Amino acid sequence: MKSKSLLLSTLTALTLAATPALAQMDHSRHGQPATTAAPVALGMNDMGGLAGLSGKAFDRAYLSMMIAHHQGAVDMARAVQGRVKDAQVKSWVANVIRDQTREISDMNTWLKPLGGVNTGMRDMMASGMKGMVTLIKTAKNPDVAFVEGMLPHHASALDMANLALQRSNDPRVLKLSRDIIKAQADEMYAYRQWLTKRG
Repeated sequence: MKSKSLLLSTLTALTLAATPALAQMDHSRHGQPATTAAPVALGMNDMGGLAGLSGKAFDRAYLSMMIAHHQGAVDMARAVQGRVKDAQVKSWVANVIRDQTREISDMNTWLKPLGGVNTGMRDMMASGMKGMVTLIKTAKNPDVAFVEGMLPHHASALDMANLALQRSNDPRVLKLSRDIIKAQADEMYAYRQWLTKRG
């Protein structure tokens, strides 16, 4: 039980470290216009401050980050593919690879008229994802490790997508963000139910 708690704590910390711009958001001002709070020192650059951007600049930064975030999920899924035993977990692994690979392709297409990928934003996010993938690869129980790892991973995607719903004006970005929130919140609920049943 201690090793499970340690794994989940480590994955959560890695996810938070991978998204320092999100940590800058001032949640005390819900219901008021979004603002950027003072930077939080997490040992990484703030990637230009995603929470301080809007319009096309936001869209480019957000999509670049989300591509790397999605790629992290795909890499986590591929790290356990063929190793997981539970039928439900196998289905989740396949769905992550299928759905997030498709969304990565869409986002790359949308980025072309915006100036292409913002490599700084993408690379910072990608560096944070590496630690999560390593933990999944080395886990003794890949079924549990994948499900526990996807909880904080999805949680950070929801934070990013929620910010996009506040800042973007692009109908495609807005729809993608809504779809991410709906799908991944449902998956988080299912993951938690699965873990609860296992005791």
